[in-house]
Amino acid sequence: MGVIADEYEALDTDVSLEEFREAVEDKVEQMGGLADEETAAKLIAHELKDEEVNGIADIEPGMDEVKFLGKVVSIGELRTFERDEEDAEDGRVVNLEVADETGRIRISMWDKLAVSAVGDPEADTHGEIEVGDVLRIAGRPKEGYNGVEVSVNKAEPDDDAELDVETQEMYRVEDLSMGVSDVNLKGTILDVGTVRTFDRDDGSEGQVSNLSVGDPTGRVRVTLWDEQAPLVSEFTDGQSVEIVDGYVKERDGSLELHVGSRGAVETIDEEIEYVPETTDIESVEIGQTVDIAGGVIEADSKRTFDRDDGSEGQVRNIRLRDETDDMRVALWGEKADKDIELADHVLVTDAEIQEGWQDDLEASAGWQSTVTVLDSEADAGDTAETTGSATDSSASAETGLSAFEDADSDETSEDSTAADDATAEAAAATAGTDTTTGGEASGAAATTQVTETVEFTGTVVQAGSPIILDNGTETRQIEADTDLRLGEEVTVRGTETDGTIDADDVF
Repeated sequence: MGVIADEYEALDTDVSLEEFREAVEDKVEQMGGLADEETAAKLIAHELKDEEVNGIADIEPGMDEVKFLGKVVSIGELRTFERDEEDAEDGRVVNLEVADETGRIRISMWDKLAVSAVGDPEADTHGEIEVGDVLRIAGRPKEGYNGVEVSVNKAEPDDDAELDVETQEMYRVEDLSMGVSDVNLKGTILDVGTVRTFDRDDGSEGQVSNLSVGDPTGRVRVTLWDEQAPLVSEFTDGQSVEIVDGYVKERDGSLELHVGSRGAVETIDEEIEYVPETTDIESVEIGQTVDIAGGVIEADSKRTFDRDDGSEGQVRNIRLRDETDDMRVALWGEKADKDIELADHVLVTDAEIQEGWQDDLEASAGWQSTVTVLDSEADAGDTAETTGSATDSSASAETGLSAFEDADSDETSEDSTAADDATAEAAAATAGTDTTTGGEASGAAATTQVTETVEFTGTVVQAGSPIILDNGTETRQIEADTDLRLGEEVTVRGTETDGTIDADDVF
């Protein structure tokens, strides 16, 4: 058979004998007669063994060029970038995700290879690769943004190869990763933003808007571009939607799901559950970004201030109390317009813990944060059979979510510093709070129409009409012809109907 054929027979490779023989002859020529055919054949065989990997899981950064099979599970958008060299043409790149039975990996195709693979929207050309294709890939592994990725030198479809890999038709929030595209995801709308306009570098005007959606595995911010942006006017909090053909990008360390001209957002008749997880207020530390929830025991008026650039900002301070402690929360930008009242139960997500007034910690709810006021009817239904304890109410808060605030206000820590003097400081209320409001208690009692004479002692957390008292574990709504001060501790006696005490005596 000859030394070349003998070495070839010992290989497990997709390279043909003819290609192997040509490589051996090239190696002999390259070495200038220093190696005979047998030596050159052994060298080529060694190179091929190094390049071939058993599966994607075997690929590691630092390897020389590797060759492997992968099924395309997602295709990103073709992007254009400027090269560092002067007068150099703009570069093109596209990211794909491929998988086999051992794992998944991101691959990058560049310039002509990228355009031939996915097409060029500007030239209205279509690509040669589609989701579900099996590719024979050659490239160099490297450490990428989200782990190992391969910079591709060569990739071509292999119609005869089969890989037992299912392409993901429906994603969950926890499945999202940087660079993934063709994402279909179902979720509950937690917040609806507004449409904003911006000027592009070419002088044209663009549009952008945001949604926040959640599913049982988490929540994600959704960004709608140009013709998709006005869709936000068709949606309301609590609706279930399906996002079609989205793609994942990163902003300030967080993943976002973007919807462009290829994508869509459609309402669906399906209930999607979202359950937030919160941190006890007493356990938060400065510098953390956390989700907290509690009853509102103070609610200041909205205040405006001038930023260093001359623009006007706005902020509103509230104070939340859970079963462990209380904390001031600064609501920036559009979040300051949120309709929040005393005794509301509020969830704040992605709040940054900062040093506040008089060395007290406070939570800052900026553009990344979301602010939720729980629906009173849903909460009442969840707590109708409870005693109204803080623990019970906290559980209710996690299941009664009906509205979610994530307005796209790019307020920064600079705003926080600028507005400290303009914001109202904490009032002197020291009472505990209950996450079952007077309205919730009313809703729960309405099912039984209980009327009885009761006595209740608590701190005034709302001095208007109706009066609301809180004793640290429960709140009561009071009807009384008495002027009371916020923070005053009083006892009332009277007839309780549907959770409201008609006070005959206040002392």
